[in-house]
Amino acid sequence: MLEKVARSGQHRDMKNQISFRIVVAVAALALLAGCAMFQESGQSALVGTWTNSLGTVWAIRADGTFDVDLKHHGKRDAWGTYTVQGDQVTLQRTGGVKPKGCEEPSVYKFKRTDDTLQFTLVSDQCKLRQKNVLQPWKPWKKA
Repeated sequence: MLEKVARSGQHRDMKNQISFRIVVAVAALALLAGCAMFQESGQSALVGTWTNSLGTVWAIRADGTFDVDLKHHGKRDAWGTYTVQGDQVTLQRTGGVKPKGCEEPSVYKFKRTDDTLQFTLVSDQCKLRQKNVLQPWKPWKKA
């Protein structure tokens, strides 16, 4: 009889260990899945070299400056500065091509998920900038 009681206690302990391991495994998977869907924010979400479906290459640096290669020919066509507040970026062209309406700063909301950077218009009078910025951006890799 004592043997039977001891075996049932061991059986219970084994069940508890298995249950605990399952709970830990599920929690670890949930944590990993959450990290995979993590959205970068602030200035660090923007920093990098990006390209869009038009072939534009946009190098955004941590020092608050950027260069744009509109023709994908390895030369900067426009450059400027940017500031970030929350999920909003203000872009100011300081040199390069100067299409009509591109003198004033522009403001866009942005969101980065995994390897995609997406912008939505807040205010911008520059049609060329809008055409480029509103495209989805992917990290650019030199060929």
